[in-house]
Amino acid sequence: MHNVTEDDDDDSVTKPLGRCSVMYYGVGHMLNDITASCWFTYLLLFLTDIGLSPRDAATVMLSGQIADGFATIFAGELIDRFGHFKLWHGAGSILVAVSFSSVFGGCVPCKIFGTSSPALRTVGYSIFAAIFNVGWAATQVSHMSMLNCITLNSTSRVVLASCRNAFTMVANLSLYAVAFIIFAVTIARTHADIENQYRWIAYLSIFIGCCFVGIFQLGTKEPRLKVGVQGSNSSRIPWTYWFKRVLYYQVALVYVLTRLVVNVSQAYLAFYVIDDLQMAQSAKALVPAIIYISSFLVSVILQEIQWTGRFLKTYYSAGAIIWIFCGAGILLLPRSLSAFMYIISIFIGIANALMMVTGVSMQSVLIDTDLNGCAFVCGSFSFLDKISCGLALFVLQSYQSDSVIQNIHSNHVYISVTRFGLGLVPAFCSLVSVAVTYSMNLHSARCKPLMEPLLI
Repeated sequence: MHNVTEDDDDDSVTKPLGRCSVMYYGVGHMLNDITASCWFTYLLLFLTDIGLSPRDAATVMLSGQIADGFATIFAGELIDRFGHFKLWHGAGSILVAVSFSSVFGGCVPCKIFGTSSPALRTVGYSIFAAIFNVGWAATQVSHMSMLNCITLNSTSRVVLASCRNAFTMVANLSLYAVAFIIFAVTIARTHADIENQYRWIAYLSIFIGCCFVGIFQLGTKEPRLKVGVQGSNSSRIPWTYWFKRVLYYQVALVYVLTRLVVNVSQAYLAFYVIDDLQMAQSAKALVPAIIYISSFLVSVILQEIQWTGRFLKTYYSAGAIIWIFCGAGILLLPRSLSAFMYIISIFIGIANALMMVTGVSMQSVLIDTDLNGCAFVCGSFSFLDKISCGLALFVLQSYQSDSVIQNIHSNHVYISVTRFGLGLVPAFCSLVSVAVTYSMNLHSARCKPLMEPLLI
């Protein structure tokens, strides 16, 4: 009778997930996604618009990224020790909701001390950026590591990651819709007007995200796999276990490079279409919208595939190769052919979806049934992601004042910091990630199809 029970338990944790379970999980990161989209797309633009220098604006972003990075390590360790994914998710979401509006609000220390020196403004915005990112980290690590404890079915794990990425695109599109409305109905003539615009964008983004957090909390059950699978030891897995595995370093490098591709390109997209290509102001919203729509469609389609380790490597490499060609196009695109940016944006969206879905799913292959260390894996990867992105953006912004490095008057192409940030950096990271992916040995196990198709 005992053996029958074990067989039933094994079947229950490896059987495919239904559509509702996937959807409830997928919406759980919406608050983080919509605020992160605002963070990477508008923070540098907002801070420079209100008078901060590019270096000071980069310092604010770097402070948030560093706080986020270290918070992910602590959150991952505590979640591995004590569990309670939903509790961490809820607490982090509350902190994000409370602090995010202040990131795009006025300088609180300036109001307290009655002065607004550049140094004090930088410190003031950096403090709230750090607080926001601590909450963001707790929500992200709990949600990402929870994926591996919901099911051991490898196809269902990819489906969960794909659904999560699809709702990331929904969050991004929601942000741009909110921003378009705010910018259309309000006119900013002073720094105070600019702060009010972005504060309303923050308020509406928080409201939308919190609605989906409520759906996640009500619809998703606390995973039971954390207590052990198939009689495995439920004690916490030490960090050294992961450090001895070559696959850990390979997956970590691929994940960090993928996040650099997505985040750095997102941070410089608006600058590129307006400053470099001198497109219409509407392009600042239309080009990102095209990217996110194509990413959303690809993410939904990816949910219908029965995944294996070979497929993960193939689809990831395809996305990275597409990004390499997109990066070359961005680097060399002249202003006279700026309309081609709309075509390039379609392929960027496809590449982002392929790389993000498969890159995150490689973590699940690494973790497999070692669930009592899954939060550390997610936390350590996120730490490397945040620090590398923060440093990359800080270095690029430090040279932003020297906007033109090379000017070729014959065809109106010039290589600026923005072009490097949007074109060369993502293309180089994609190239390295392809080489690392090729060297991986990803096993394929528990590959049953999804219980219900998501495309009907």
